[in-house]
Amino acid sequence: MYTSVRLLSLAALMLSAISPQLRAADDGAWHYVLSDARTSERAESFRVTNENLDLAADLPWSISRRVLHGGKQEGVELILIDNGRLAITVIPTRGMNILEVLRGSFRLGWQSPVKEVVHPAFVDLESRGGLGWLDGFNEWMVRCGLEYAGHPGRDVFTTNTGERSEMDLTLHGKIGNTPASLVEVLIDRRPPHRLRVRGVVHERQFFGPKLELVTELSTLPGSDSFRIEDAVTNRGGMPQEFQLIYHVNYGAPLLEAGAKVVAALESVAPMNEQAAKGVDDYATYAGPTPGFVEQVYLARPRADAEHRTSVMLQNAAGDRAASLSWNVEELPYLTIWKNTADRADGYVTGLEPATGFPFNRRIERQQGRVPKLAAGQTRHFRLDCSVHLGSEAVQSMAERIAKLAGEKPTKIEHTPPVAKP
Repeated sequence: MYTSVRLLSLAALMLSAISPQLRAADDGAWHYVLSDARTSERAESFRVTNENLDLAADLPWSISRRVLHGGKQEGVELILIDNGRLAITVIPTRGMNILEVLRGSFRLGWQSPVKEVVHPAFVDLESRGGLGWLDGFNEWMVRCGLEYAGHPGRDVFTTNTGERSEMDLTLHGKIGNTPASLVEVLIDRRPPHRLRVRGVVHERQFFGPKLELVTELSTLPGSDSFRIEDAVTNRGGMPQEFQLIYHVNYGAPLLEAGAKVVAALESVAPMNEQAAKGVDDYATYAGPTPGFVEQVYLARPRADAEHRTSVMLQNAAGDRAASLSWNVEELPYLTIWKNTADRADGYVTGLEPATGFPFNRRIERQQGRVPKLAAGQTRHFRLDCSVHLGSEAVQSMAERIAKLAGEKPTKIEHTPPVAKP
């Protein structure tokens, strides 16, 4: 599929000699295979820069790989994409989750009680009644899915004998704790030289799902934004249910007393009675509060003529923010998770575009929010993520979001949408 080309500079020639898997892709991009389960191939060390490839850049950029050691993070692979302005850390060992995003000293992420980047080998998804997923939960973005997502509990399925039976679903599924089988770096030869890290993650079982995630994180040198593009394919011969939640999490310094969510929403509803107590204040945040019990809100976003919507979290002063933008035909639902507990317990909020809400799959199926993939079918998803620094940048994004709502108010429901199962 890939062919070797003549390298155009001595620096590039030296890099090729050190890293023989670097070669040009069919689209002209420089291509490097970091790991491939099919061939047991792995690059023990890797770093590429604009200077290595003799590419001019206003800000120097690089992509590098390292492996963590010690404790429960032993053997975890990290890839750092530094576009000269943003530094994005991807975790191939944990389903291509994103650990954090740095813009200088400004960080997108949160301080979880889980301090190490935990290898999936140390995560027992079934522990504590199906809450074991939380043993490794500390990333800025983790995907929930693919066979199922949401709350743990009982659900029905069809066995290999064709009979209906019950199974215990664990919290938020398996994909976020599944190592990628293929990890690649691609750098566009043509300006503006988009930097791309691609991974392939499989969730498959004999007499079970055969789902494939192909994900690509990309950014432009010197940009304050990046893009996540995912393709989920059913590799089986029968229709297959799937669920996908982008669990995007923010703590300090963005999250603080007086921080707020800015979004154009058709409706907001509390997930349970606990959330109903604070539904009128769903968009604003308190400071760290010992003993706070999480509150979860279920929203339906408004969108423009191209079906695009955005949500932004801004700090109290309105001079720092981060936004997510996506297509509501791909991801029709948004969950706002508020966990303003004490810092030691995890002071965090989640903004979560998704194919559904985080109820147990049994409930989501009853409500018609569990999509299916036909045999061989692929669904595509794209999330655009941006950092906004300075009052003008934050206000500009807020005005763009306000245009999505126009004069239409958000309908706030004061009771949960479904009865407790």
